[in-house]
Amino acid sequence: MEIFKLKSDLISYLETVRSNGYKIGFTPTMGALHNGHMELVRASKKEADCTVCSIFVNPGQFNNPEDLLNYPRSYSQDIAKLKKEECDVVYAPDEDDLYDSPNKITIGFHLGTLGTILEGKYRSGHFKGVALVVVKLFNTIQPHFTYFGQKDLQQYYLVRNLIRDLSYNIQLRLIPTVREKDGLALSSRNRRIPGEMRPLATIFFTSLTKSRDMLHRGSSVEEVKKYVEYSFKGKPELSLEYFEVVDTERFMLVDRVRDKNNTALCIAGYINNIRLIDNVMYI
Repeated sequence: MEIFKLKSDLISYLETVRSNGYKIGFTPTMGALHNGHMELVRASKKEADCTVCSIFVNPGQFNNPEDLLNYPRSYSQDIAKLKKEECDVVYAPDEDDLYDSPNKITIGFHLGTLGTILEGKYRSGHFKGVALVVVKLFNTIQPHFTYFGQKDLQQYYLVRNLIRDLSYNIQLRLIPTVREKDGLALSSRNRRIPGEMRPLATIFFTSLTKSRDMLHRGSSVEEVKKYVEYSFKGKPELSLEYFEVVDTERFMLVDRVRDKNNTALCIAGYINNIRLIDNVMYI
């Protein structure tokens, strides 16, 4: 496995890879890797000739400085996990290498509805930071395939729009959410949940699956929202930030299911002071 800290070295290496006719698969991460990340790497290994994984905690996508400070970092363990999965290339840059002049960024993105609902609403500036770093990584790596997890569903649709609008010749893959046995979606933030509070975290997945069942049985979106809100009441360790039904084709909030093949249920909230998100598809 090759490890690069400098994009100039990485670009030179990947030019040789491409010149040999090999296809490049890429998955961007912020480290603190878990089995969900490994599924992205495995998907790339099955499809691409050369799998690249980036490790970079991107300051630009954190709207809360404390969240950035507390974000888990486990570089040595991450490298060991990637070696075990036989990842071909790791790009782990410092901020100055990826951004050149991180304090002099003058360009941004208009994200439309994606930037104003769900994560876009509650994490101001988050997706602008995501968009910029993804474009920088795509320009550096120039992959043929890229892999994103369903847990960050809104992010996936943001990347879909970037690829379309900026005419990247990249095939985007959505990899299903990997879960613990009790349904909790794997997340780097899970390791921050105190052990005694861990059983409470199942409320996110339970709320989603029960809400989906209610919709299938004919309940209205309004009734389902009231059920989810009630589920969080009386639990001081928990707070609900949002629960919404989304038309994923246009990525817009809806008050009823119009297209069961393009509908998702999305949730976000806190356990103690740790923010978790999750979603399930309607079908």
